[in-house]
Amino acid sequence: MVATLCRDMRRIGVVVNPVAGMGGRVGLKGTDGKVEVAIGRGAEPRAFDRAVTALDALARHDPAVELLAAGGVMGVDAVSEVGLEPVVVTDPAGSAPGETSAEDTHEAVRAFVDREVDLVLFVGGDGTAVDVANALDEADVETPMLGVPAGVKVYSSVFGVTPRDAGRIAATFDRVEEREINDIDEDAYRGGEVETELRAVRPVPVADELQASKQIGGGSVETLAAGFADSVTPGTTYVLGPGSTVGAIKRELGFAGSPLGVDVWRATATEDGPAGELLVADASEAEILEALGEQNVAVVSPIGGQGFVFGRGNDQISPAVLERCDVEIVASKAKLDELDVLRIDTGDEETDETLSGWTKVRVGRFEQRMMRIR
Repeated sequence: MVATLCRDMRRIGVVVNPVAGMGGRVGLKGTDGKVEVAIGRGAEPRAFDRAVTALDALARHDPAVELLAAGGVMGVDAVSEVGLEPVVVTDPAGSAPGETSAEDTHEAVRAFVDREVDLVLFVGGDGTAVDVANALDEADVETPMLGVPAGVKVYSSVFGVTPRDAGRIAATFDRVEEREINDIDEDAYRGGEVETELRAVRPVPVADELQASKQIGGGSVETLAAGFADSVTPGTTYVLGPGSTVGAIKRELGFAGSPLGVDVWRATATEDGPAGELLVADASEAEILEALGEQNVAVVSPIGGQGFVFGRGNDQISPAVLERCDVEIVASKAKLDELDVLRIDTGDEETDETLSGWTKVRVGRFEQRMMRIR
């Protein structure tokens, strides 16, 4: 189904999950039920900054937009930061990350529906997407939704590729179509298993800069892994990201690793095949930074049909880590055949700009393919 927006002035409801993404850089792979643990590990909120980026783009493209927002950290703070004056629709009991709840999100969405918004713009991850979709379904309305990506895991196809893309789409869309909202079991995810579930289907703005649903699995990468192992350099520290392709490399290097985490391994010799030491398994950003040496390489593979190499599921490989690393991207030929470009969304525009452009991707023992990153 594709529908068309018909209103002279856009009315958009804004709701922010203030704890979205906090678990990423401290190695928790999600924040559901782990907010206190994340804070204890030194995690810092990131949803506010990503909300501000999206709202700044929204305001630039549509200065006359009418914004409604949940109170405080759940919306008003970010809207006010970009110089706009929202209509405040709710007053969440909590005033800091970790003090708000899914019910606060439901309450905000119900208030948006009562005021007949043209779009619910939410900031968070898949869990927030499910909360918003459930509230809209319960209200039995066709109001579209759009996500500003801020979570650790973003498996749904209702998000802009980047926060700036989401803001522009919210300001300029004129049609909507139905797209999927998926979520995973975070406890299983932390244990190395991906168990996805289709949770809802909702109208979403039509745009090229929406990410696809994440695809799981892939073809054989044995020769790629063997070629990589042959090329390791003694003394170099390798920051090995999540996923099945990099997982094959980890096995070729002689350790199982964490399938959905980031492992740090240092090569010590190559005379009789690769040898080295696993410095940190399932590392957080801080642990990676502490383990880095003089020569470092971050090894990542694009995520399924989305094509992200940074910014989805590997937040631990942060801009601070990338500043000290060379980057090697690996992927099966079949995976690259599905992608027009590779994507990045580290949350730091300077880092994203530095990494953008044409790059070589290892696709076999010796073979490489040129792909564009944007």
